[in-house]
Amino acid sequence: MKQLISVVLLALSTFAAQAETQLSPEEFEAYVSGKTLYFASEGQLPYGAEQYRADRRVRWSYLDGECKEGQWFVDLDLICFVYHDSPEPQCWSFYATENGLKALFENDPDQTVLYEVSEASGPLQCYGPEVGA
Repeated sequence: MKQLISVVLLALSTFAAQAETQLSPEEFEAYVSGKTLYFASEGQLPYGAEQYRADRRVRWSYLDGECKEGQWFVDLDLICFVYHDSPEPQCWSFYATENGLKALFENDPDQTVLYEVSEASGPLQCYGPEVGA
């Protein structure tokens, strides 16, 4: 009986590991390039969206009409983002799941978790304060 339980636990842990595989920087770049992805966090839907543009440039929005321009880079096995209004890197680990990306915020001891919920058909709409009349 102990052997059966061990085999089942091993199979479950193997399945869980396969269900969420940390993406390499190359896999992350291939997955996000040219896309605008929407994310949820702990029941908050939508949390925000990121547009992944050429040369690792990004545009983030909390979907309040304002956007932050920035870029991403690799630091060890993490994907880090810096934005023009905040030069402190925000580093994440990204995982492939059967439902899309899962991202863990590595700068936060409580590890904020974001989940990809959809992909936009076009770029982010930014109406922020820089837009004049």
